[in-house]
Amino acid sequence: MPRLSPETPVLHPDCEITDSTFGAYVEIGKGSRVAHSAFGDYSYCDRYADIANAQIGKFANIAAFSRIGATDHPLHTAACHHFLYRSEDYWDDASRDADFFAYRKSRVAHIGHDTWIGAGAMIKPEVTLGHGAVVAAGAVVTKDVDPYTIVAGTPAKDLRARQPRAIADRLIALAWWDWPHDALRRALEDFRALRAEAFLEKYKG
Repeated sequence: MPRLSPETPVLHPDCEITDSTFGAYVEIGKGSRVAHSAFGDYSYCDRYADIANAQIGKFANIAAFSRIGATDHPLHTAACHHFLYRSEDYWDDASRDADFFAYRKSRVAHIGHDTWIGAGAMIKPEVTLGHGAVVAAGAVVTKDVDPYTIVAGTPAKDLRARQPRAIADRLIALAWWDWPHDALRRALEDFRALRAEAFLEKYKG
């Protein structure tokens, strides 16, 4: 695997990137499509992720074949087919529906820091995953998820807390995801060895 870099994202083969930005130490898995999105530092997606119109925080873990910001078709009109908005593909004298595409881009999904989206999960447009949230494999998330909450199912429902609320609030206040790279390295052994509460006690000040 290529060494991750603070300057340049690692883009594996066959990625399709459109109008997107990437922070430090970002990795985009083979065959993934990323459009109109921003990845925070240290976040990654595995193979064949499909991400559109998303703001992704730091240290997000996005598994293979997941989809964020899955685009919708119009349901209030007489038809829901592409010909309504990709009209230039069907007629020489018709243009694409710019307003429809602008509306799609405006429906941004927000993925918090230190989140984990399981394989094959789907996050719908305009959904917010709070910091520390976990989405089980295959789940379809249609509404906001509270911080440090694990959700599963179709549609996704709360399964359990990843951390108790008091610990979650302290982790958010600590905001370790904003620490400099060198500080993360110095704390690496504690990240590995300590449970969250013990970590908070050591680094509370």
